[in-house]
Amino acid sequence: MIPFDSLVAFVIASVVIIVIPGPSVLFVIGRSLALGRRAGVLSVVGNALGTLPAVLAVAFGVGAIVASSVAAFTVIKIVGAAYLVWLGVQAIRHRHDHRTAAAQVPASAGKLLREGFIVGVTNPKTIAFFVAVLPQFVTPSAGPVWAQLLLLGLIFPTLALVCDSVWALAAGTARTWFARSPRRMSTLSGTGGVMMIGLGGTLAFTGAKN
Repeated sequence: MIPFDSLVAFVIASVVIIVIPGPSVLFVIGRSLALGRRAGVLSVVGNALGTLPAVLAVAFGVGAIVASSVAAFTVIKIVGAAYLVWLGVQAIRHRHDHRTAAAQVPASAGKLLREGFIVGVTNPKTIAFFVAVLPQFVTPSAGPVWAQLLLLGLIFPTLALVCDSVWALAAGTARTWFARSPRRMSTLSGTGGVMMIGLGGTLAFTGAKN
């Protein structure tokens, strides 16, 4: 299998990439600010699960084909960006809902996981990242390449799950503190929505190969 030193190098590189705020982190923070810690953590889990199809695609060679197709890459990018904008709009529309929270049924875990999964699976940079980075840590003489790619691909979302959960809990805690003031709470929820809309717009207008 993968040499220990290559595995350690990959873990270090992955953590560095994950902790730097990017699309996934901003999405999670936005969800936590808008809906709280529970929604943030479930969004993290859903987002991590959403990367698994990309892991399998890259491990078995499909990822390289998608990453080389401008049309396929662009379609995935636009779908993901549009969904983020929609989530952001919903967060802004319902930013005052906390005032009647006692009379409302919290969003189901399934719904939150599903929304996070859609964001993860439609993130076009996931496949591009895996195609560009994973092969750098593969040692052909150490065993089947597909098995090494699969292992590395599964390690990455596992690390992301841990690191992004920290962001979710931190943002959710800040939301709890702001909840002491209804006006601040509405502003914070709206801010989370704006972040998701801005993220969706940014992804939509970035270059096809970014």
